[in-house]
Amino acid sequence: MTPRSGWRADLTHRLDETRIRLARPGALLPLAALGLATGLLAGVVIVVFRMLVEGIQDDVLPGVGSENYEALPVWARVVLPISAAVLLALMFRFLAKGLHVLGVARIMERLAFHQGRVSWREFLLQFFGAALAIIGGHSVGREGPHIFLGAASGSAIGQQLSLPNNAIRTLVGCGVAAGIAASFNTPLAGVIFALEVILMEYTVASFIPVMLAAVGATAVSNLVFGDAPAFSVPPVSIASLDALWLVFVLGVAAGATSALFNQLIQSTARLARPLAIWWRVLIAGATVAAFALVVPEVMGIGYDSVGLALDGGLLLSALVLLLVGKLIATGLCIGLGVPGGTIGPALFIGAMLGALVAELAQAFSLPIADDVGLYALLGMGAMMAGSLQAPLAALTAMLELTDSPGIILPGMLVVVVAGITASEVFGKQSLFITMLRAGGLDYPTGPVFQALRRLGVASVMERRLLRVAPRAGLSTARKLLAESPVYLLVDSDDEHESGVSVMPAVALAAHLETLPNDADADLEIDLTAIPAERWQAQPIHLQASLQEAWERFEDDGVEALVVQGMNAPGISRSYGVLLPEMVERAYRY
Repeated sequence: MTPRSGWRADLTHRLDETRIRLARPGALLPLAALGLATGLLAGVVIVVFRMLVEGIQDDVLPGVGSENYEALPVWARVVLPISAAVLLALMFRFLAKGLHVLGVARIMERLAFHQGRVSWREFLLQFFGAALAIIGGHSVGREGPHIFLGAASGSAIGQQLSLPNNAIRTLVGCGVAAGIAASFNTPLAGVIFALEVILMEYTVASFIPVMLAAVGATAVSNLVFGDAPAFSVPPVSIASLDALWLVFVLGVAAGATSALFNQLIQSTARLARPLAIWWRVLIAGATVAAFALVVPEVMGIGYDSVGLALDGGLLLSALVLLLVGKLIATGLCIGLGVPGGTIGPALFIGAMLGALVAELAQAFSLPIADDVGLYALLGMGAMMAGSLQAPLAALTAMLELTDSPGIILPGMLVVVVAGITASEVFGKQSLFITMLRAGGLDYPTGPVFQALRRLGVASVMERRLLRVAPRAGLSTARKLLAESPVYLLVDSDDEHESGVSVMPAVALAAHLETLPNDADADLEIDLTAIPAERWQAQPIHLQASLQEAWERFEDDGVEALVVQGMNAPGISRSYGVLLPEMVERAYRY
């Protein structure tokens, strides 16, 4: 062996051991490093996306600011969304190859059914599709694309390094946190959102890499765009506990509005399902063009209008018009498949609703003793909690946006009331799960699935095994047992079959004990015939999670799994054996 080949063999061995270590939940150091790398990469991708979108908006739209669609002439407000829809239709028609669901819902689908693996095709469709939609004034947000692009960055790192699927899943969660953090300059809200909505777990092994990813993405975003939050909100707090009644009313109203918002998207998606995706986005473009004639403020993300609501600068009639217009326009755009986000529009709707509730209270001379901006902010958090079923992430976002502990008390009340109203009174689940189910997919959220996804097969496999021929001499058998294997991987006795069986090595030891002491050393032992418990084995990849292994046992009736991986091009290696009871033991303990 040359020094160069020895160096390569040593590197391959170290990578294999690192992958096996990452299959366990406690591999904090390598996961932390990978989480930080994911955050930095996601931050760069999101910065490039924002620079592309905002740069073109600054060139196309008149005046100061990136969302001044209302300043466009009427003909331009009509032509812009239709032109963007035509380009989107062409892109989906010739490049998508059947792919038509993107955003956060797509990431959740990839986690549930594809172990978090995101393709380059999906990445490019989301990047350029969302850019077209936002520039064209479609009523969608940028946060969904940011989340998708961040998650895809984490997935790409995991796939390039051939990491176990449970580690890829964690890196996808890191990318999600990075997307939220870079969108709003709210790193803690990004962490909570990733754990609460996407990963659905709270463990140290997931917290640390996700937190580092949020820090990395926020640092990159701040380096380019500065550290100002997405919304300029002065420190606020509720002036009197007597006003909590209005906070409660706002929570109920936000919960009902969230249910209506989710239902509109769900119904639109179900009705549009028979149509090809390119026809759907063309209809969405025509719809936005119609809204642009009457309510041009609903075009694009709408953060400028949110700022006016937070400052109390919108009249009662304007709040009603913007609330209804944004709710319908976004519901139709998202339901028809425009590749944009829903979080930004939900915040827009919540701001209008909160300001509307406060303005109505003042119009009826009710003593609220607080600025309209407080209720606009509470409405944003309530709408996020109700539509996404993410109360903790919504509360954290409000706290980070205001940097004011005084928002915690009313914020806790409004997000809880909104969430309960949407889920328990109206029976609505998270918007993302609603979108998946509208597309014909069920999203498994049971505790068994969650637990098994967190572990790789390498974390519980029995590594002490030897692969042997079906027949062996007595002296060879004794040498095999001298290596203290737990299982023997016995090749098929039929030269036309490639199957293998697993048997306990102790069975061979017990058989040797029955032989006389003076037995011939060349005595042939048939390992397929001696008394032993045997399991027919099938291969499973080293990257697989325990969820995948359990599905093989339960759905395919596999008796045993041999964990395999490629340690050189064209050369497969058996790393260990997995039995159903090993998976059950890992889940129980």
